[in-house]
Amino acid sequence: MTAIHHQLWIDAPLSTVYAGLATAEGLGQWWIAHQQSVIDGDTLLSHNPGGGHGVVAMKVLETLPGQRVRWEVISHHPRQSPASAWSGTEIRFELSRRASPGAWRGLPHEGEPMTVLEFHHLGWDPHSEYLGFCSQAWAETLVLLRRWAEARTPGHH
Repeated sequence: MTAIHHQLWIDAPLSTVYAGLATAEGLGQWWIAHQQSVIDGDTLLSHNPGGGHGVVAMKVLETLPGQRVRWEVISHHPRQSPASAWSGTEIRFELSRRASPGAWRGLPHEGEPMTVLEFHHLGWDPHSEYLGFCSQAWAETLVLLRRWAEARTPGHH
């Protein structure tokens, strides 16, 4: 198995980024409208990417405020959908605060604190025809999270 990994440096409070990840309401602010439900004691998040993909359903495995959010994709999708490769995978967001490494592509001055998001989509078949496509889609989607969080931050650079 293999994983998709992205690291984002976000000039916003850790609490803001976490709020955008931890609930359906937060996800709907920057990604796509999500629904949240509880079934047999498990919290589920779901969204419909449209077309012939079907509804993507994720069981919330962990929400550790300010630190981590983990989901397991429990839905199944038509083979022609990139979402078909998500079934049984884990999506993990790890958050921390670190000093900026310095001015690069809009990062604040060196040493200023930033939120660092380590994103992992785990459990991929390394031969999946959708691995590269979904890696790129996640990169673009996570930029939306960064823009949303930074726009909510007064005094953002």
